[in-house]
Amino acid sequence: MNNVSISLTLQQIKEKVKNHPIQKVKIAVVDIDGILRGKYLSTDKFLSVLDHDMGFCDVVWGWDCQDKVYMNAPVSGVHLGYPDAPMVIDLSTMREIPWENNTLFFLGKFVTKEGQPAPFCPRQLLAKLQDQALGLGFVPYCAQEFEWFNFKETPKSASDKDYRKLEPISPGMFGYSILRTSLLQSFFEDLYRYLHAFNIPVEGLHTETGPGVLEVAIAYSQLMEAADRAVLFKTATKEIAYKHGIMATFMAKISPNLPGCGGHIHQSLWSADKQVNLFHDATDKNGMSQLMKHYIAGQLHCLPHLLPMLAPTINSYKRLVVGSWAPVNLTWGVDNRTVSLRSLPTGKKSARLETRIVGADVNPYLAMAACLGAGLYGIQNKLPLQPETKGNGYEEKKYGVLLANLAEATNVMKNSNIARSILGEAFVEQFCFTRLWECKQFDMAVTDWEYQRYFEII
Repeated sequence: MNNVSISLTLQQIKEKVKNHPIQKVKIAVVDIDGILRGKYLSTDKFLSVLDHDMGFCDVVWGWDCQDKVYMNAPVSGVHLGYPDAPMVIDLSTMREIPWENNTLFFLGKFVTKEGQPAPFCPRQLLAKLQDQALGLGFVPYCAQEFEWFNFKETPKSASDKDYRKLEPISPGMFGYSILRTSLLQSFFEDLYRYLHAFNIPVEGLHTETGPGVLEVAIAYSQLMEAADRAVLFKTATKEIAYKHGIMATFMAKISPNLPGCGGHIHQSLWSADKQVNLFHDATDKNGMSQLMKHYIAGQLHCLPHLLPMLAPTINSYKRLVVGSWAPVNLTWGVDNRTVSLRSLPTGKKSARLETRIVGADVNPYLAMAACLGAGLYGIQNKLPLQPETKGNGYEEKKYGVLLANLAEATNVMKNSNIARSILGEAFVEQFCFTRLWECKQFDMAVTDWEYQRYFEII
């Protein structure tokens, strides 16, 4: 089914829920890591909260991706007692889950006790930046593409193996393979069919280079819908894979010997009537408007201040290395896959920017918020665009390099006035707290590398 709820009234939605043959509804919110946290509600319970907010335990803001509770976090924690936080259902997100007997599904968003957007909620942050763009006369459009590995494993078998020597769904390096797509045809068919039925239209699906690696391109749409599609794609793909005895992972880097997994974001700004792509200018030698140049300049300027939103995990930075199909420097170029920002001014409808720093492990709302916020910063400050990089972007270092790890990047963001001006004080405090917590957890770990290097010799 299409996402038709935008054109339905509240009463029509109530009637659809009430008369739906599956007498339960699935709801979910998105936490700071981009993980869906949700529950099933009975039809009666769901209908009772549609006219107002409902309580959702605020521990979703008080623990990490492994449910380990933060100590003294700004938003949630034992010191605050883990109360319910008010959450409202976003009726425009209504979908049916085709692999769950068409159970109705909705996303929620958090508000304050006064009913205002909660500053720490990823969907609310993106909505704030979308409103800023609309206020300037721009309608932002986005699409995200993902690369991910797939293994013939279950959560139990992978855990039992300590996540070592997992069996990929196909062997070897075979990007754009016609053969491999027929190897597990039922999985590919279900992915394509179910995603479309779940209102995640797929423009392309193919193998990437690496054992069991796939890549998908999601259709372009307005900003919030693009982010909803991206975050739902990741969970939907995992659930569909489960049905085939497959585990899908969106880790940015699973092996030092294999390419990483990107989550590149394509973006453009359109006129208020959605008829004109404002990134296109036929009179420019590259077809790029001055607005697009300011937008790119803004991202280049702000990237060091917002990098943890595009590379949010310890593992993210293992992908951002030379020669791995991921960028390492503050560069841009026209149709150049070795740079951070790939300009694609291909026509009056398709002109767009591809931000290639983004990994598959991101929270799509936060990554898109960082891209848009930085681009608008460049437009509002009329930032000049540095010369483009032609050829090997790994050799172009004079404009700056990306920070090497999450701790360094987070400390820059935490102390950045630019980050706070774009995202707000409350969000920066909470988000940076969670990223530094992640670094502390890693610092306490004893890794396989340490065993192999030190166990016998030292």
